[in-house]
Amino acid sequence: MDDTEITIKLTSDEAIVLSDWLERVQMTDLSRLVDEPAAWAPIHRIAGTLDKALPGIFAAEYAERLDAARRRLRETMGSFAEEQDG
Repeated sequence: MDDTEITIKLTSDEAIVLSDWLERVQMTDLSRLVDEPAAWAPIHRIAGTLDKALPGIFAAEYAERLDAARRRLRETMGSFAEEQDG
């Protein structure tokens, strides 16, 4: 068994957007999306790591920060973001 850890690097914008998405997904019926019980372990680990790394998620201006991060990421995605919206 290889217990080598994997490091994933995210920008602060990517981290806040992913954290928000994971939180919303965890509050829904995840069993429809996550059909493999073993997938829960990494999902919870990633969500917990993001929560610890992003103290701003509890700030009063969190919604504004999240919206700004979403806009910046959409801008960097160019036509791909437009295709996903349509």
